[in-house]
Amino acid sequence: MTDIMLLSASEAQQQIAALSDVLQACVADGASVGFIDAADRQTIEQFWHSRLSALRSGDQQLLVARQAEQLVATVMVGYSAMPNGRHRAEISKLLVHPAARRQGIARRLMQQAEALAAQQGKTLLVLDTRSGDVATDLYLSLGWTIAGSIPHYAGSVQGELEATTLMYKRAE
Repeated sequence: MTDIMLLSASEAQQQIAALSDVLQACVADGASVGFIDAADRQTIEQFWHSRLSALRSGDQQLLVARQAEQLVATVMVGYSAMPNGRHRAEISKLLVHPAARRQGIARRLMQQAEALAAQQGKTLLVLDTRSGDVATDLYLSLGWTIAGSIPHYAGSVQGELEATTLMYKRAE
């Protein structure tokens, strides 16, 4: 059974190692999520530490999925602080540990992330994903729309520059 829960900043701080384990495993498996060296544990842990203040302030929310008390997946919802963007939220760090994939966890996390954004009154959701990534099919199946792509956007774990696809979803 998979449980999905919202983590507070203090709960996330206590879970830095588990959050880092998931991120590290995803990067090692080739995920394009901002990191290019899965062995660089310090940078991965620093990323999660850097999110704590945004979690405390409410600028971001972090959902996690657990199986048998083990953290196996994450997704973040970020809220724009700028006056002209207060109607939108950005989805990021949808990560599912390779050992927990193909169980519907990513779909459930995305549905919960969308619900969180709706509770905050957000009417537009945005995200980006590596062009051609399997995640694109998930997003499309959830009603997301491709806005376009940017070539040579991000370095990969293979040392190549890859395109990213920008997507959006209007709240219903």
